[in-house]
Amino acid sequence: MELSELGLTGLHKQQADELCPPDEHVARVTAVDRDRYLIRNEQGEIPAELTGKFIHEAASPADMPCVGDWVCVQYRDADSHATIHSILPRLTYLKRKAAGKNVEFQMIAANIDTAFIVQSCHFDFNVRRLERYLVMVNEGHIEPIILLTKTDLISPAELDELISNIHLAGINARIVPLSNLTGAGIEQVREIMTPGNTYCLLGSSGVGKTTLINQLVSKAELETRTVSHTGEGRHTTTRRQLIVLDDGGLLIDMPGMRELGILDASEGLDNSFADISTLAQNCRFTDCTHTNEPGCAIRQAIEAGELDEAHMQSYLKLKKEAKFHDMSYVEKRKKDKAFGKYVRGVLKEKGR
Repeated sequence: MELSELGLTGLHKQQADELCPPDEHVARVTAVDRDRYLIRNEQGEIPAELTGKFIHEAASPADMPCVGDWVCVQYRDADSHATIHSILPRLTYLKRKAAGKNVEFQMIAANIDTAFIVQSCHFDFNVRRLERYLVMVNEGHIEPIILLTKTDLISPAELDELISNIHLAGINARIVPLSNLTGAGIEQVREIMTPGNTYCLLGSSGVGKTTLINQLVSKAELETRTVSHTGEGRHTTTRRQLIVLDDGGLLIDMPGMRELGILDASEGLDNSFADISTLAQNCRFTDCTHTNEPGCAIRQAIEAGELDEAHMQSYLKLKKEAKFHDMSYVEKRKKDKAFGKYVRGVLKEKGR
């Protein structure tokens, strides 16, 4: 398999020529399991690990390799194992605030062309959660497509209402209704996926992502290995992995995410709520909070029934959350730098 079939673009190749020394080769990360990795090259998948220098120089978890990354590697043990030395710059990415109280980035996947945001028409459908996914996808400069699964569980009129609710929220991404039971919409998804392009599935657990993958990929590919300390594989569905589809498309499967914290996503917010951003330009005051100021174009649009109030409140909530996390992140970085300076000072004193 050529690297171009694994998604290597001309820009990636140029980056590799500039950043990978002559004794290193470019490969793609296809699975991550804690501190162990699988990479794929022209010959197939092999286990890989990071150099001590790489680990030492990584400033945050976001600097560590993730599924979809292109990396510079050296092969050893008759090319049966690899050592990762560096990551090529990511052209697109998916990131979020790390789960829990820790204010830190978590890089989910990289170098993705299109993200399929999957929501079930039955119990999972939630426009507010959909907006969060769209902020994440737009921030990473990835094309979003919405997949509405389990359409066989609702009537055509109910489906039309769900799609209307999405449009009411100012969301103009392409929507593909599908049913894994009847097969409706599956062919549309296949037609979207182009050989050499990378796609991912985003959505909660139980919305039909795994069933959809079973429709798109051969059984042999679903047995892709998980990394173990011996380099041997075992089957699992709890990790992110890149799968090569029968028609040449590349699909990153990932577990459902319970938390979708927003961090450093101002561009993603503006793009996901473009209708609100456009209206805000017509407000009388440039610092309008869109609450009770005179001449607020957004309040006028809501009162005229041209803008959904819930959509606006979701925007304000996400913006407030992002601002809070951004301030916390900056403060954390300041403390980290101060502590690092203190440690270096202590080591210098002891060295005298």
